[in-house]
Amino acid sequence: MSDAGPPLTANQLAQERTDLAGDRTTMAADRTLMAWIRTALSMISFGFTIYKFLDGLRESATIHLSRPEGPRRMGLFLAALGTGSLAAGLVQYLQTLRQIGAPARSRVAPYVACVVMALGLTILVGIGLRRGPF
Repeated sequence: MSDAGPPLTANQLAQERTDLAGDRTTMAADRTLMAWIRTALSMISFGFTIYKFLDGLRESATIHLSRPEGPRRMGLFLAALGTGSLAAGLVQYLQTLRQIGAPARSRVAPYVACVVMALGLTILVGIGLRRGPF
């Protein structure tokens, strides 16, 4: 017969359950932020792709656009939307962690979000500074 130690008191069981609930909430916040990252990365890359594809067709005279500034505006809009939504998702994530008292520095997701936001800002600046119709 093995000795598992003395049984846990009601307070110890309640504290253990509370700790586990905090862990589950933190993991749910991580998953939510990763969904924001995935969505933002899709918007940023789709905006860049639309811009480059349609602008390349316009420059090669393959197509004639009635609004030649359209690809640039669409690329800027989607890149800004993706970057802005990721910033909002990161703020929401940090607020959630602050409410439950979990440290953000030990998590990977906020660092990934910062890298993707930097990518979005770089693409925004790149499209914005590019000469062409606008």
